[in-house]
Amino acid sequence: MKKVAVIMGSDSDLPVVEKAMTTLDEYGVPYEVHVFSAHRTPEEARAFTVSARQNGFGVMIAAAGMAAHLAGAVAANTTLPVIGIPVKAKYLDGIDALLSTVQMPTGIPVATVAIDGAANAALLAVQMLAIEDPALAEKLDQARRAGKEKVLSKNAAIEQKYNS
Repeated sequence: MKKVAVIMGSDSDLPVVEKAMTTLDEYGVPYEVHVFSAHRTPEEARAFTVSARQNGFGVMIAAAGMAAHLAGAVAANTTLPVIGIPVKAKYLDGIDALLSTVQMPTGIPVATVAIDGAANAALLAVQMLAIEDPALAEKLDQARRAGKEKVLSKNAAIEQKYNS
């Protein structure tokens, strides 16, 4: 199975990014975690990204706040799918990061999830890997069924309480 690269622009993004790692663990998807800054370590970020496919990665997740250029910098150096996580920072409630992540020029796509949406970033990465992995696809199907049952159970309890 291909690995997922989980890259954050700063270790201060770790509390958000940990949700992605937890989700990847739940699905048994291997990953590596790194801190590379688009602005402070551009050469290292590029070197990692350029060699990602040859190093067994299938998807890359990039999380950054504020100017949030990391996902774009990663996407500029690979044709692997890149999923951006805009991270909420002290100012502007993450809107700045969201706009920086989602507004990519034609030819350099970045799939972007919600602000602090690390779990969905991981799920999207799992879905991408499941295109060629039937066992992983079945795990996703099971999770969807479990989610449905949870909602239906809550609905039944509400209906019983209020619709009697």
